[in-house]
Amino acid sequence: SDGQRRCSGRVYNLAQQVSVNKGTSVAELAGVQQKLAALERIAAGSCDEQDFAKIGDDWDIRQRLVSILTSMGLGGLDPQASASQLSGGEAMSVALAGALLAEPDFLILDEPSNHLDRQRRAQLIEYLQNWSRGLIVISHDRELLNSMERIVELSSLGLSSYGGNYKFYAAAKAQAQQAAAAELARCKLERKREQRAAVEQRERQQRRNAQGNRKRKGANQATILLDAQQQRSQQSTAKLQQQQLQAKQALQRRERLAAEQLDQAQTIAIGGLATAGRVRKTVARLAQLRLPFGNADMSAIDLTISGNQRIAVSGPNGCGKSTLLKVLAGQLLPKAGSCEVQGTRAYLDQRLLGLKPELSVLAQLKAANPNCAEGELRTRLAQLGLGADKTGQPSGLLSGGERLKGYLACLLYAEKPPELLLLDEPSNHLDLASIQALEQMLQSYQGALVLVSHDRVFLESVGFSHYLEFEQQSWSLKCV
Repeated sequence: SDGQRRCSGRVYNLAQQVSVNKGTSVAELAGVQQKLAALERIAAGSCDEQDFAKIGDDWDIRQRLVSILTSMGLGGLDPQASASQLSGGEAMSVALAGALLAEPDFLILDEPSNHLDRQRRAQLIEYLQNWSRGLIVISHDRELLNSMERIVELSSLGLSSYGGNYKFYAAAKAQAQQAAAAELARCKLERKREQRAAVEQRERQQRRNAQGNRKRKGANQATILLDAQQQRSQQSTAKLQQQQLQAKQALQRRERLAAEQLDQAQTIAIGGLATAGRVRKTVARLAQLRLPFGNADMSAIDLTISGNQRIAVSGPNGCGKSTLLKVLAGQLLPKAGSCEVQGTRAYLDQRLLGLKPELSVLAQLKAANPNCAEGELRTRLAQLGLGADKTGQPSGLLSGGERLKGYLACLLYAEKPPELLLLDEPSNHLDLASIQALEQMLQSYQGALVLVSHDRVFLESVGFSHYLEFEQQSWSLKCV
């Protein structure tokens, strides 16, 4: 809205949301489709100057694309294959491959670790640590942030730069906030003392003035001497008032400066969830279940989920974690075997497809909880950081984090609380305050929880009783 932006060199910006349509190819997603097509035309005999201009110096672009996809665990992926068949993590890996292949002078990545499995997250961190050109990473992934050499935070205080990784930033920010809070407390205490002292001084001065007036009435001194005494008293009172005013203004400046140093970030609050009635002994049972779209060599799943069990699902991108949650949610039928679910369930999908973009968050929350007063629903949304300006507009216009919080509200604050909560990458797109609030909510949730996430710090903070892991074409349940 104001100021200037100056830039030299080529900038590549990888957006937070990777757009994949039904006809999108892997090469298009990587941004190299035009170059590959030009190569094919030249190989077929084309002498068109535009084809040579499109290629530039990238005559080995196909080999480089195959090489980087292989390093990301996507070896054998045909560049002309449909990208719509890829998982969220695989699609993000292809988009990241395109960003690295572009070799820009400055690379901007917006939440690049969203949807990536642990192995690909580790690869991303290694790639970025070896990146020798300009780089800005926008992220709330604490593990990724900890690999950065500098943190720049945008808050109510503006831009603040910290010369270190996330751990250094967190410690320095906490120390600065504690110091500012302590200074503000000292200023407030000193202001109260000054106010009491000023009142006492005014009272003493008033007593002296009253005493002087009494003496003046009964004194035999010359009028000129009495007038001089009164003038000195008035001057003393005015001087005292001026000193008090200056001290008050100096203290106000100190207090204002201390208050300005405190980050006025909005507090995010997610209420604890109650289960619907008694906790069931068993809420779901999978027997010899085979996932749709799964590899023929993949083992069947036998799993019983109790009423208060907490299961974290882990495994590489494409192994079927999201598909498993969709089967549990009743959105997909298994290829074989059975899936029985008892009681109420709530499912948050990875791409937030359950949130209707043409409707507002408030309208969808009212539909989920029609008997709750609108004022109470607005309050709950406001506690999530969704004010009236956000909840009234179509949800499709909101940011990724705002849409996720709105969707969470529709699930968690429904009229019938869920006995089985199914969450697919719930920390994606959320800011740090919201992630920490979500961690606290899940810690207090008493129902059955099945959660897919690759965020190691998030999983450790929430705490789980079991891990359902996919290794070597087999699913296994491990107790923590």
